Amino acid sequence: MKKVLKLTLAVVMVMCSTSLFAQKFGRINSQEIFASMPETKSAETELQAYAQELSAQIETLQVEFNTKYQEYQKNEATWNESIKQLKNKELVDIDNRIREFQQVAQQDMMKKQEELLAPIRDKATNAINEVAKEGGYIFVYDVTTGTMAYIDEAVVTDLGPAVRTKLGITEPVASTAPAK
Repeated sequence: MKKVLKLTLAVVMVMCSTSLFAQKFGRINSQEIFASMPETKSAETELQAYAQELSAQIETLQVEFNTKYQEYQKNEATWNESIKQLKNKELVDIDNRIREFQQVAQQDMMKKQEELLAPIRDKATNAINEVAKEGGYIFVYDVTTGTMAYIDEAVVTDLGPAVRTKLGITEPVASTAPAK
């Protein structure tokens, strides 16, 4: 009887230890994956062209400003006070347009970047999740961001309720969504 009990206990311990060691953890460099995707190279090319287009428009405004400024410096001594004020106002207006355009261009550039890169990021994230699921990984750590790229929620236990109980917290939780 003791031999059967010991043998059963040994088998259970071996099974427990192998199931513990069978859990798979992985790591990924998502930045490297993202950068090597052909879609990323295409999006970067499109972004560069868009940036050049915006830069050309800013340059056109800057040329207009410089031309008017040179005219102002050249003729300032011969103009009466009202013309000087008018020309000075023109310069200030052009300078304000340049600044406003730069701000709008920067915002447009960020929108364009998000528009082009978000689908590519989503595609990479989906591929990481699929590979992790297919490979039976529980956790996949992203070395680029220092976060978990994938967590198998079906296998992972939320320790929050037990910790709240241990701390004597009885109030309901405001949000039950896990932090990502």
